[in-house]
Amino acid sequence: MTHRSPGSRTLKVDTLTRVEGEGGLAIQIDGDAVTGAQLHIYEPPRFFEAFLRGRSYTEPPDITARICGICPVAYQMSACLAIEDACGVVVDGPLHDLRKLLYAGEWIESHALHVYLLHLPDFLGYPSAIELAQDHRAIVEQGLQLKKTGNKIIEFLAGRAIHPVNVRVGGFYRVPERTELATLAPDLEHALELALATVRLVGNLDIPDFGHDHPYVALRRSDEYAVLGGRLVSTTGLDVPIADFSRHFSEEQVEWSTALHAHLLGGDHYLVGPLARFALNADRLAPQAQAIAREVGLDAPCRNPFRSIVVRAVEIVHAIEEAQAVLDRYERPDTPHVPVEPRAAIGHGATEAPRGTLYHRYELAADGTILDAVIIPPTAQNQATIEHDVFAYAASRSRLSDDELTAQCEQLVRSYDPCISCAAHFLDVRIDRINQQGDMT
Repeated sequence: MTHRSPGSRTLKVDTLTRVEGEGGLAIQIDGDAVTGAQLHIYEPPRFFEAFLRGRSYTEPPDITARICGICPVAYQMSACLAIEDACGVVVDGPLHDLRKLLYAGEWIESHALHVYLLHLPDFLGYPSAIELAQDHRAIVEQGLQLKKTGNKIIEFLAGRAIHPVNVRVGGFYRVPERTELATLAPDLEHALELALATVRLVGNLDIPDFGHDHPYVALRRSDEYAVLGGRLVSTTGLDVPIADFSRHFSEEQVEWSTALHAHLLGGDHYLVGPLARFALNADRLAPQAQAIAREVGLDAPCRNPFRSIVVRAVEIVHAIEEAQAVLDRYERPDTPHVPVEPRAAIGHGATEAPRGTLYHRYELAADGTILDAVIIPPTAQNQATIEHDVFAYAASRSRLSDDELTAQCEQLVRSYDPCISCAAHFLDVRIDRINQQGDMT
């Protein structure tokens, strides 16, 4: 419906299909003024935190992996770090390296999926990757090859690509020999070529002109581009240990979402994810990732959410370089895991999932029984910011036809990859208008 009647109208999405979760989007416009924007999340509660209460401290890696089929490693790693923190254990050396390698596999497959199958069709004028492949088969195959490499790493180290089974508190059930790990080298070498080509491809896209000034929040480490733990830092000066998360961030319920909205204490919304990581850690990127970012003119901080596709591509390069570095220095540890004995304590853990900082908190009894669990995923932290950006973006383009405005806001929402990894389309739009006589048209 493109004919415009005077008065108010609402661009409304009742159901998002083929997504990880259930939700919708509504934008209210009165004349040419945008008056509201809400990301409606109405999926019934999944009760994972409740499931964990009363379970053994050894179980969160297997239980939390079921939260997400695209990012199970992120949930496993954050859970392990939190449990190990509660029990006073630090996993380092080759076991830490293997965790980095496993996480690199997840970054590669998740970022490749988003870049090629979910987001790139928007920029090239296609409704989905299927139509894109009809005209540009080589481009889509390039993305699928990258994703296959990421999946192969996860399968190799963790038993399977979805809901891995070889991860445990303290390390792994089994670790590979050096000769076994070396078999991944040819795949990574080829993947690096594809990843560099990916950055050049997306770095030359015609990207909409839009910017924001939200605080960025991410983990930071002194020794590497932070993925597994670190300190919580922000572009506004925050620099605290992960254990202080609840002292600086809060969650609240809004009537249009069953997922909680996270805010900095004081009420400011903020952003986690690739843009935040790049803004706060660009100096820690691996050498070729830094070089290719400079080549395509990507500077930190990047304040245009549409350019997150470029940052994700750069992070693929970084993940591959990190994986190669692990292969080069790996020596098989004496044991596949370190002992983790239970104690009465509270532990905190955070890692950088592909979509952003993922925080876990567990309270344990002396025998290791989980008394309480808190899990705050990236999308919950980004919801308020997504709404704010949709509002601002629509406000600057409210004179567009409903179809044009919907398509552009749809593309903006996809920029944040808000746990819709299985979606080829984000929005199934129904437009309701109210004319001056108060009649629905």
